[in-house]
Amino acid sequence: MQTTERNAMVSELLKNAGKSGMTLVIGNKNYSSWSMRPWVVMKAFGIAFNEVRILLDQPDTAAEIARYSDAGKVPVLIANGLQIWDSLAICEYLAEQFPEAHLWPQDVAARAVARAICGEMHSGFSGVRSAMSMDIRASHPGQGRTPQAQADIGRICEIWENCLSEFGHHQFLFGEFSIADAYFAPVVMRFRTYGVSLAPALQAYAERVQAHPAVAQWMREAIAEVEVLPNHQ
Repeated sequence: MQTTERNAMVSELLKNAGKSGMTLVIGNKNYSSWSMRPWVVMKAFGIAFNEVRILLDQPDTAAEIARYSDAGKVPVLIANGLQIWDSLAICEYLAEQFPEAHLWPQDVAARAVARAICGEMHSGFSGVRSAMSMDIRASHPGQGRTPQAQADIGRICEIWENCLSEFGHHQFLFGEFSIADAYFAPVVMRFRTYGVSLAPALQAYAERVQAHPAVAQWMREAIAEVEVLPNHQ
């Protein structure tokens, strides 16, 4: 696609988004952990949006994503004349646009910790990412336990234990469902697929996350997908 043609297409999309609301461009629900995070946030807090799903690892995937984002990756949020192409940036934008929804914890200390653990998830845990890729439809108990993945699992459990005991009152990480829980929802999916054994309190937390209406809807729609990516066969 020529640059001028693509720019015209994106401009039209941005113009339409301003009329009809926000558009979230995502990948396959079964596989795209980064797409899951802002989608769950928007569903959980009742933020209306149009959804565009682009199949990953297809011959035309790059061209399809390029229609919406110069970064060439999903997710991307189209809103108010903007392209926001990073999941954490999307969540921060939503928190600013809908302050009354309290997407982050209201307490200053809790909010600081919530941002810190989301930042850690955003930039870390490469062992879990590489050895235990998200595949909601699959079941691979006991697989993916590389030393680095095992170290990541230990750190994630530590984060959950600390947040649940100090801020969460043994419900969600900071009491009420927040961006932080949405950020760790793909980890819950991975632990489910790979049969990671958790302490009772952490298993109960993982089950609460799965039962949350927004997460449960994502899971249902992921299971209903029929596409299989080659590197997940």
